[in-house]
Amino acid sequence: MDTPAPRANIPEFAVSEIAGAIKRTLEESFGRVRVQGEITELKRYPSGHIYLSLKDEQAKLESVIWKTSVGRLSVKPENGIEVIATGRIGTYADRSKYQLVIDRLEFAGEGALLARIEMLRKRLLDEGLFDPGRKRRLPMLPATIGVVTSERGAVIQDIRTTIARRFPRRIVLWPVAVQGQGAAEQIAAAIRGFGRLEGPMRPDVIIVARGGGSLEDLMAFNEEIVVRAAAESPIPLISAVGHETDTTLIDFASDRRAPTPTAAAEMAIPARTDLLADLAQTEARLLQLGRTLVERARRRLMLAERGLPDLPNILGAMRQRLEDRGERLTLALPGLVQRKRGELGRLAPRLPHPREGIAARRAALALLQARGRAAWGRIEARGYTAPPLARFSSGPLVSLLREKRLRLEGLAARLEGGSFQSVLSRGFALVRDAEGAPITSAAAVPPGARLILTFADGEAQATTDGSKPAAKRTPRSKPAQETLL
Repeated sequence: MDTPAPRANIPEFAVSEIAGAIKRTLEESFGRVRVQGEITELKRYPSGHIYLSLKDEQAKLESVIWKTSVGRLSVKPENGIEVIATGRIGTYADRSKYQLVIDRLEFAGEGALLARIEMLRKRLLDEGLFDPGRKRRLPMLPATIGVVTSERGAVIQDIRTTIARRFPRRIVLWPVAVQGQGAAEQIAAAIRGFGRLEGPMRPDVIIVARGGGSLEDLMAFNEEIVVRAAAESPIPLISAVGHETDTTLIDFASDRRAPTPTAAAEMAIPARTDLLADLAQTEARLLQLGRTLVERARRRLMLAERGLPDLPNILGAMRQRLEDRGERLTLALPGLVQRKRGELGRLAPRLPHPREGIAARRAALALLQARGRAAWGRIEARGYTAPPLARFSSGPLVSLLREKRLRLEGLAARLEGGSFQSVLSRGFALVRDAEGAPITSAAAVPPGARLILTFADGEAQATTDGSKPAAKRTPRSKPAQETLL
């Protein structure tokens, strides 16, 4: 028969009992504590609680900030900042771990510097020095670039190399101390000095740069004097302080922030090859646009041309019609003149000579004058004295007589000029046959015919010889010589 194993003299605890004992021991031993460490593994949960860890070089302490305490914190918890956390030690029995329940945070070491920087940042922000509306555009292609940095070190060499590679430009260096006592004053004086320069040495853009370093090394660029000088600079300013993760107050006041000095040089000057490529692309687009516009205008012109009448054909038809009318007019004019000459030849013998009409009118006028003198003589015989002739010089009767005389003289001149006898007086002759009919053509004269030739001073008779005269057409340019011959 087996004997029972002897019972140990160690007390027995339930899991919850031992967890409660540990909890009481920790809380009674430590109570409220202040722990200095760097924040890491920070997580924010939708519930509003914040879980994080505080670490130093040898250990890590898990911590929690309850939602009710988050709003009362004076420091915003972020990974990487050194803080002094105030709270109490507690346990989490479900996972057998202890943690620090934080209800207060403050900067420690660099944290104090960060607190100072944060207070200055808020004050300058309230003044409007960081307003985005104050920031200016960088020049497209600056001729001169000013650099504020140390004359020793890799920063200025990186900037020079980058600018020479992208697009060589003039670089003006204003050497300053970038850390230590008096560095902030030198940096501010350099920025203001560039703003006061005139002539070719005045830069079109300023780069303020330095390499990476600790928070203490970069403190010169967090000083108020430097931040105000950057904000008041009349020249666009690029800040390139530290590495990409470093942030200083000058970054907020500058017109552009570059993560590194090399990136600042790339911001300040475009690459020459990129500009040439852009110009080539723009030129190609302009040429293509020009060709498109010309082709579009050509198509519109062709459509408009189809709607227009055929101008060459219209002009050809009008030219042909004009030539036809001209030819017909050329042929019709001599015939018309010939017909009118024949009519004039037939009518001329029947018309009385203007001299006969003038003689008849003169005889009638003389008769009237004689009758007037006779009547006036009988009036004078009765004892009537005639008034002076001046009384009738402007009376209505005198005016009427003058008007009738002028009209009569005009008609007489027109008759005289249009009579065939006036033509005869210029050396022409009227040719008639034996019966008195006018002859207007040499072809109409038979051989041996008797002709009556009427001249201005009389008539003469003639007989043609036995030969048949040849008909000869008189040139058109001398129509006056054809009359009555």
